[in-house]
Amino acid sequence: AQCYRGTPIRLSVDFSTETLQARREWNDIFKTLKDKNLQPRILYPEKISFRYEGEIKSFPDKQKLRDFVAKRPPLQEILKKALIPEKRNKGRKGSQNTE
Repeated sequence: AQCYRGTPIRLSVDFSTETLQARREWNDIFKTLKDKNLQPRILYPEKISFRYEGEIKSFPDKQKLRDFVAKRPPLQEILKKALIPEKRNKGRKGSQNTE
């Protein structure tokens, strides 16, 4: 058991539908960053962080990530496949956009 200052604590995982969906939305980006050894992490409940140029960068949503990536050509190249498909789906009828 985990303890904090001598008191046992219990850790639980949030498997709510909202949390699972939020994590799924980061999946492609997470895999791409992991493949490039940028040490990505998904923070509770739906943020993503990764190491870039020696600093840990954290983003609460994909739009903030897009804004950051737009100013950094190396990241644009790394994440282009993970970020572009959502842009294509925004204008289609019947597509579900949860952002």
